[in-house]
Amino acid sequence: MPNTVYKIIELVGTSPESWEKAASNAVAKAAESLRDLRIAEVSQLDMQLNDGKIEAYRAKVKVSFKFEGHQ
Repeated sequence: MPNTVYKIIELVGTSPESWEKAASNAVAKAAESLRDLRIAEVSQLDMQLNDGKIEAYRAKVKVSFKFEGHQ
């Protein structure tokens, strides 16, 4: 088995509906430009408020993918 290296980036997904949708949006966007996604970890949840009402749910997501740089 060859040695493998993974890179981790952090994204913030948003949704007016739920934290689950916010996290899903972050992963879906990452999948548009990154190959071989492996793990997604929700590291923080919060909400954006406006006049005391929830405007958006936000999920901070760490996403890992296979690093294909020069070895």
